[in-house]
Amino acid sequence: MESKTVALHTLGCRLNMSETGTIAQGFSERGYKIVPFGEKADVVLVNTCTVTDSADSTCRNLIRKAHRSSPEGKIVVVGCYSQMEPEAVASIVGVDLVLGTAEKYKVFDYLDEEREQIIKVDMTNEFWGAATTPADSHTRAFLKIQDGCNYICSFCIIPQARGRSKAMAMDEVIGSARKLVENGYKEIVLTGVNIGEYAKASGTPFYRLVQGLLGVDGLERLRLSSVEPNTFDDDLIKVLKDSPKTMDHFHIPLQSGNDEVLGRMRRKYTISQYSDILGKLKEAFPQAGIGADIILGHPGETNEQFLDTFNFLRKSPITHFHPFPYSKRKGTLSAGMDDHIPHSVKKERVKLISDLGSAKLANFSHEQLGTSSRVLFEKRSGDLFEGYTSNFVRVWVQSSVDLRGQIKTVEIKELKKEKLFGKISEEVSLT
Repeated sequence: MESKTVALHTLGCRLNMSETGTIAQGFSERGYKIVPFGEKADVVLVNTCTVTDSADSTCRNLIRKAHRSSPEGKIVVVGCYSQMEPEAVASIVGVDLVLGTAEKYKVFDYLDEEREQIIKVDMTNEFWGAATTPADSHTRAFLKIQDGCNYICSFCIIPQARGRSKAMAMDEVIGSARKLVENGYKEIVLTGVNIGEYAKASGTPFYRLVQGLLGVDGLERLRLSSVEPNTFDDDLIKVLKDSPKTMDHFHIPLQSGNDEVLGRMRRKYTISQYSDILGKLKEAFPQAGIGADIILGHPGETNEQFLDTFNFLRKSPITHFHPFPYSKRKGTLSAGMDDHIPHSVKKERVKLISDLGSAKLANFSHEQLGTSSRVLFEKRSGDLFEGYTSNFVRVWVQSSVDLRGQIKTVEIKELKKEKLFGKISEEVSLT
């Protein structure tokens, strides 16, 4: 008997990626064959994001694509967009099952039901663990340690989509990390909505959790996903600095380079405090790559306030920019504010920041020339393999040997058309 097939697609953050990995493993254990999204399948699952209007639009387009590719298949839509707009999701032609942020893990309870359409979006405070699995295709493992958020940033809908902060106990996290290493993963990325708040949700200081993970035998690299600046403390920096397993790449959301705008956003830091964190990180990790989210055109943002953001970013050690136009989300505090910025102005500001970010990343890439770095290789592009350095710069090397999932020391030799090329400086094993 031919096995059933499933196609899965993930939108949004690394947290979503870890959750899709766990769901994919569940399908594999039940005898499903995983096929690429866009191919005909018995079940198509889309794990959605709702952080912006653009994300919502992308979700709708992908759901329609799922139905076109598998008109007889069961179309399952799960996650944050399902949680916030279940009726909108359910109204899209072909959708059979709509599950929210908690119910997504119960997908197998509903798959065989014959009802025409099922919608389940109840909110729960129960924590559901998730991690990349062998059923997934990633070379780095994403390990979910925390979910939800207790902050009330005025622009953000995610606390409404995922609920209050909750976390996995430290011993369970360490156990999950050991399983990932046993499954062959060399690098783990810690994910969550607000992982810096791990202590308040679990009772264990975040730096102690990180210290425990860095001690896991066989783990070669540990990377943090986004950490709020007000939670990036000295204890955490010391623990990270003390281990060669720490990847010198950090993501510290900025959102704005102006204190008045940060106040309207209800962020928990000032620009001075943010700058202090950057300074401490660069002192501990001189070659660090640092990423930041930036929201442009928040209600009331003047040209002068935008220029404060531009100039702060220009002078800062931030290397990886993630700019977004402000997106009005129903039910948030910002949505009810006065002085909303015209779309054309937001678009122009995003372009200016994007261009600055491209120039800074190009300069940072140029600085890598002549250095050596340990690179985790992810995929083949023709006769080239690409991977990431510890500070999250993409590098290509030529190799006749399959390097996927391997870590090799690479001498970075050439920057050509904004791409870095290198040469492996150690003997490649054929095993």
